[in-house]
Amino acid sequence: MPKILRIHNRLITGGPVYNVLNLTKFLEPDFETLLVVGEKESHEQDAGFLAEEMGVKPLLVPEMGRSIHPLKDYKAYHKITEIIKAFKPDIVHTHAAKPGAVGRLAAYHMKVPVVVHTYHGHVFHSYFNKAKTQVFLNIERYLAKKSTTLIAISPEQKTELVDQYRIAKESKFEVVPLGFQLERFMEDREAKRTAFRREFGIADDEIALGITGRLVPIKNHDLFLEALAYVLKKTTKKVRAFIIGDGTSCPDIQAKAGTLNIPYSVKGEELQGRPLVFTSWRSDMDVVNAGLDIVCLTSLNEGTPVSLIEAQAASKPIVATTVGGVKDVVKEGDTALLAGVHDKQPLFNHLLSLVENDALRERMGENGVDFVSERFGVKRLASDFRALYYSLLEKNVQLNGNRLPAFSDKRRELAIRQQQSGARLL
Repeated sequence: MPKILRIHNRLITGGPVYNVLNLTKFLEPDFETLLVVGEKESHEQDAGFLAEEMGVKPLLVPEMGRSIHPLKDYKAYHKITEIIKAFKPDIVHTHAAKPGAVGRLAAYHMKVPVVVHTYHGHVFHSYFNKAKTQVFLNIERYLAKKSTTLIAISPEQKTELVDQYRIAKESKFEVVPLGFQLERFMEDREAKRTAFRREFGIADDEIALGITGRLVPIKNHDLFLEALAYVLKKTTKKVRAFIIGDGTSCPDIQAKAGTLNIPYSVKGEELQGRPLVFTSWRSDMDVVNAGLDIVCLTSLNEGTPVSLIEAQAASKPIVATTVGGVKDVVKEGDTALLAGVHDKQPLFNHLLSLVENDALRERMGENGVDFVSERFGVKRLASDFRALYYSLLEKNVQLNGNRLPAFSDKRRELAIRQQQSGARLL
């Protein structure tokens, strides 16, 4: 059985964690996987419970945090090399920037046969100044040369990485969209909707809007608040908005709400009819999505926004900025209304039209379920990566003569299984 050492920076709420855990769990029994993770930061929502629920027991390397820290990064590198010595993986697959740097360098120097890296997002715009961004670009280009294959999670992201940022040649990339266990967002929606709306006292004729994610500058919550202020002035309908998540920008976002004269309440306070609620982090996103009527995203930059996939699985229409991989996870005009990140008025109008038009909300919501079920299910994710891993291992044997098991029979068997299920072979 081939061995995979999978390396991720931290178990926090978000799309990368679901991807990492699903691959660790659902590639059994074809592959033996050891998951290594770093330590989360204090303001981040712990997602360790997800690993427990899935029966995944990650190995912690505390020094491998999100922020740059030369001494800790050096220690993390040496710990990863020791893990490689003991585990003897056939594949090292890293996820996100810090594990991608530490893990790929360790794998390359330890002569691991196959080294794979997934870009769940990138920091090449809207994060740092020009000089610092160039440093990160140079690092990523160097690391790409040490990688067997690079994974983009959407065609849009691949185009950015290849053409705009020139990380590596197109032939070095594979596109493998994320995959999730979406069933919980489709089941018992009415009961969940009732529970959420009762918790916050949302009336039957009240339209609930929501935005989910870390409260950090890149998520651009100011635009969401400006759109909310516009809708509150223009509509005669009852509207309640929810900001789900937490982070360093929370005080600034609350100050912006005050500037826009939007009364708000925070977790633990009486609602008192205020139109905006800061819920902090929630682990029951299936309940949250069931209770909402419209889901929003106003980011400046995105990889593959999981909140939009989950919203469509819960049959909710979307209003979003057209950044990063957004266009690859929605069907514009059918499941989502999109606007450029600097096109404020079109975004305001989109949100107002969904608030005003009950039939439009219902139609777009219904369109979302089938759309995401076909494209973002966990079975498709596992199938894609089984095929890719076997292909890379087989090529390594052919090119380098490494004494690994022969994978041709496994690949042929997988091809037959995929043809029978209608899946694609990479």
